[in-house]
Amino acid sequence: MDMEEKPKYGEPKKFDPDFKGPIHNRGCTDIICCIFFIVAIVGYVAVGILAWTHGDPRKVIYPTDSLGQYCGQGKLEKKPLLFYFNMMKCASPMVLLEFQCPTPQVCVEKCPDRTLTLVTAIAKPEDWKYYKSYCREDPGNKPMTEILQKKLCPAYLISSKPFLQRCFPSLGKKGEVITVGDQDKFNDGEKIRDAKDLVAGMKNATVVMEGRQVAMKIFEDYTKSWYWILICLLIAVVLSLIFIVLLRYLAGIMVWVMILMVIAVVACGIAYSSIKYVNLKDTAGSNITLQQLGFQPDFSVYLHIRQTWLAFIIILAILEVIIIIILIFLRNRIRIAVELMKEASRAVGYVMSSLFYPIFTFFLLTIVIAYWGITAVFLSTSSEPVYKVFNETDCPHGRQTCEPENFTISAMKTDCPRSECLFAFYGGETPYHKYLIFFQFYNVFLFFWCANFVTALGQMTLAGAFASYYWAPNKPNDMPAYPLCASLGRSLRYHTGSLAFGSLILAIVQIIRVLLEYIDHKLKGAENKFAKFLLCCLKCCFWCLEKFIKFINRNAYIMVAIYGKNFCRSARDAFFLLMRNVIRVVVLDKVTDFILFLGKLLIVGLVGIFAFFFFSGQTDAFKDAAPSLHYYWVPILTVLVGSYLIAHGFFSVYAMCVDTLFLCFCEDLERNDGSAARPYHMTTELRYILMKDADAAQTPTSRDETMQLTPPDKTMEN
Repeated sequence: MDMEEKPKYGEPKKFDPDFKGPIHNRGCTDIICCIFFIVAIVGYVAVGILAWTHGDPRKVIYPTDSLGQYCGQGKLEKKPLLFYFNMMKCASPMVLLEFQCPTPQVCVEKCPDRTLTLVTAIAKPEDWKYYKSYCREDPGNKPMTEILQKKLCPAYLISSKPFLQRCFPSLGKKGEVITVGDQDKFNDGEKIRDAKDLVAGMKNATVVMEGRQVAMKIFEDYTKSWYWILICLLIAVVLSLIFIVLLRYLAGIMVWVMILMVIAVVACGIAYSSIKYVNLKDTAGSNITLQQLGFQPDFSVYLHIRQTWLAFIIILAILEVIIIIILIFLRNRIRIAVELMKEASRAVGYVMSSLFYPIFTFFLLTIVIAYWGITAVFLSTSSEPVYKVFNETDCPHGRQTCEPENFTISAMKTDCPRSECLFAFYGGETPYHKYLIFFQFYNVFLFFWCANFVTALGQMTLAGAFASYYWAPNKPNDMPAYPLCASLGRSLRYHTGSLAFGSLILAIVQIIRVLLEYIDHKLKGAENKFAKFLLCCLKCCFWCLEKFIKFINRNAYIMVAIYGKNFCRSARDAFFLLMRNVIRVVVLDKVTDFILFLGKLLIVGLVGIFAFFFFSGQTDAFKDAAPSLHYYWVPILTVLVGSYLIAHGFFSVYAMCVDTLFLCFCEDLERNDGSAARPYHMTTELRYILMKDADAAQTPTSRDETMQLTPPDKTMEN
């Protein structure tokens, strides 16, 4: 390295005869950030307690009557269904504004199975007894006019069926005529109406419930398929372990097998998509475009469209070409990367417990995700019922808040005799409810911070363990008895602050990206092209910034694990060290990452193909075993995401091992020169791998021979 580069990228490390790996005499780092993190966690627990105190998840699960009571819960346990007094009121535009029909609603045991009016029901004792079960309260002997004026009972009943825990008229068709209860007309207590008049009200009520309908179907699919999803994820775990173990003993063969299998799996996908595309040629309706079809919650509809399979063919073909081109241009570097994987396999062999460390990380991440999800649900349901004046569009008090207990004697009722005080939505005016949005923001931010902290802890722990292997003069005799446990203990005891510091920086960038996505969602209908362009640039910049910070953090944690310095100092040292060896970083380290990515892709592809044929029922062998689902894409998508996370967890051990060995190698070159006084700590094989440029074409036969291959100055030039 010339004199001009030294100040630019820092001074190389000097020889230290006492340095034999991760130092033991170290002190606590970034204490202030550690204190902030502990205070933030305490605050997070406090927010959780507040949410659990005020929240009630039943608000998003069960329908609510006009008094805000949950159907099917408490004293209404035997009345799980919601009945609308006048479904035609749901045709009002107010429904889409307030998300509530402006008509009284009561919880009932079952939906009405006959069509009656209040007039005809009162005339017959048997019908009147049946009719009263759909009243808000027992009308007693009150006259019919008073019952209708106070809206104690509906003016009419229509034959209905339960749908999403609500009673909807059971409409049918006789030819082109819409019917209800086999009749094309019904009496609403005032006049004879056509059955088609109910359609608008049902449509609006259905629009309000559409999101819940999809959510409930997805939830139902999970309840039917959760054990099969777990079996598929278990298959992903087994495949990942098999690949990792085979990498340990057959690294060279396995890398090329993975590469060829990825190419084969993508090729099979192209072939299968082509067959489906050809077979649908003469099928009626298969030539409709995706744009004409629009969004459909049931993804299986798309599989009957030729354009869908054409899109699959194009995407997979592009992916196949990209992979093949990369492999052709990087074939020589891949050979060297394979050798680096072999060395990483030897390191993993001495620290076999590292293969199971991702399970611990996954367990901690599960706790973090579960706490965030539960807190988010309780926060979103920790509001109070809000009641508003409904039914009189020309009423001066329309849509004002009201109290149902005192509404009958209030001035609002006096001014608008036919108005009703009905449950509208959940909200609140207390200080807690006013700051609820900040609690939600705090919940999301702490989720990012804690999740990044758990990931960082895993990276630092593995880095410390593999650094113990690299810097041991006599492997494995000079390694600690339990290198992984020792590294975990050092990380938690001394460097919680450094872990929290790096995680905080990353969490800030991630929360900014979330805010940008939210702003982008709000501006979708805007016509300001400059604002959209600026937002797109910001999103791109922060995406790049997040990737860069992850890269810096990862290498900073390696330096912290070895030298015990604070986060900023370690990040600077790691960055300068990598810049002094930037060519090796690009051509070796990143090629290894590409190989590991292909391994993850292979596991996801194999498990995904099995999940597709199983849950879709397109294979006769699985038709009897596969559960009956609304949307079979739900378990398939879950399996794909879960398989990738599992594969990423296991392969991250190798990725961290490669990164640690690479950084230690660069340090070793600067500290030592291979002489008897300053011997290298790297193994003969590793030196041969990473020196395989000009002078490294000759295979070393012994450690002493290796030390004399390349002088340190020439090493740096290479």
